[in-house]
Amino acid sequence: MVSWDKFNTIALWMLKVGYLNLIWILFTSIGAVVFGFFPATGAMFSIVRKWVKQERDFRIFPAFWKIYKKEFFKLNGYAVLFTIVGYVLFYDLTFLQINSGKLSFLFPVLVLILIAYVITLLFFFPVYIHFDLKFFQYIKQAFLIAVTSPIETLSIALSFAALYFIVTLIPGIIPLFTGSVLTFVITWISNRAFKRIEIRKGIS
Repeated sequence: MVSWDKFNTIALWMLKVGYLNLIWILFTSIGAVVFGFFPATGAMFSIVRKWVKQERDFRIFPAFWKIYKKEFFKLNGYAVLFTIVGYVLFYDLTFLQINSGKLSFLFPVLVLILIAYVITLLFFFPVYIHFDLKFFQYIKQAFLIAVTSPIETLSIALSFAALYFIVTLIPGIIPLFTGSVLTFVITWISNRAFKRIEIRKGIS
């Protein structure tokens, strides 16, 4: 009986996680991907954060839609910012590879900037959902937390690598679990970093 209850619990959570992933894909598509990805991802992180905090008494779709609608323009502002910076970094790396020689000394510097960009992006959504900050403070805090939490940062990076490996083996899971499972892992790991910071500051 106990094992059957556990099976039902696991099956229910798989349905919830799969349902959330499908909603995320739907709302990303509604925004033509470019304008839908950041708001949909922010909404997905918001739902997962509720689950991690043991909040159960809410309906997934209305809660998702509420965050998506509320944060649509603000999160798209970040989408534009991250896209521009990412494009500039990609262009600069390509330029240095083509024009190596006298400018080769800039390559390590650019790689460091690229790493800073990636780790900031890894922590951006958890920071955005967890804290109430001003526009550029979200980016600053995401970077600082990533730098001061190397174990968590490495864990998130390894989670991406592991999921990529699994997807190459079982591509059929992409529409069902990929985004929501990764969000769950990132939220859980980042919360460890947040709690440590709060303890340091004496916040219960």
